[in-house]
Amino acid sequence: MATLPQRVKIVEVGPRDGLQNEPEPIPTATKLAFIQKLAEAGLTQIEATSFVHPKAIPQLADAIDVAKSLPNAPSLFYSALVPNQKGLDRAIEAGIRRVAVFTAASDEFTRKNINMSVDESIGVFEPVVRAAISQGISVRGYVSTAFVCPYAGEISRERVLDVSLRLLSMGCDEIAISDTIGAAAPCDIDQTVGFIAEKIPVEKIALHLHDTYATALANVYAGLRLGVATFDASAGGLGGCPYAKGAAGNLATEDLVYFMDRMGIETGVDLIGVAAASNVVAATLGRALPSKQWKRLKANAH
Repeated sequence: MATLPQRVKIVEVGPRDGLQNEPEPIPTATKLAFIQKLAEAGLTQIEATSFVHPKAIPQLADAIDVAKSLPNAPSLFYSALVPNQKGLDRAIEAGIRRVAVFTAASDEFTRKNINMSVDESIGVFEPVVRAAISQGISVRGYVSTAFVCPYAGEISRERVLDVSLRLLSMGCDEIAISDTIGAAAPCDIDQTVGFIAEKIPVEKIALHLHDTYATALANVYAGLRLGVATFDASAGGLGGCPYAKGAAGNLATEDLVYFMDRMGIETGVDLIGVAAASNVVAATLGRALPSKQWKRLKANAH
């Protein structure tokens, strides 16, 4: 059996990726209460919002208000998505010290998502990344549709590696290999992420998994066997992609924490605490959340 990491880092994307697809406006105060509870649960890496144009993602139109009011502690590291220089300027104004840029391994997807080809998106992001780093701001890079694209179909591992290397070369310190529509299985992780890890240090690789086909935790295990120790997750299993029809929510943080606890792998995150954070959003949305562990804990509480 492969030696698995003893500890993993969970990047909580619920406040951004989890909420961005919700059609009804969620009050800023609710978002901040959600983030506060996530921090109390031990999550130290939290993607808080996105500085995209408010017309593109109306749910995150309050990005500056959220960012300026985030709970503060030395152990907490907040990040936000930025689509361009204007988005970076707004993030800096709001006090964000880590940003993420996002492209894909599929031209068809980037055209639907940001109305550019992959090459064009990288051309836009290169000066943004340089500007961020010059201000002492660290940068993460997302590679969406790294396995299957809803428009282009199967994606080659060579294509994913090429885009990942270009993001690294411009200054990104971490590459989030993203299963945007949740179609990957462990063989895909082995073939694509294993191939990338031959050329990129595995500590610079994160996995961003969706659970459309209920394979996310199996894919986490495949990633662990390759030495990946950074995983994105969304409290309650909230999420979905506005530009990938049928994509279900992200891997649920509660389910990931339970899995790691059971495997004896440290996360520093409290399962009950994450469920309490999810309760804040569930109460506002007025519906049950997808996370299996959240549902189990909810049922046991009654």
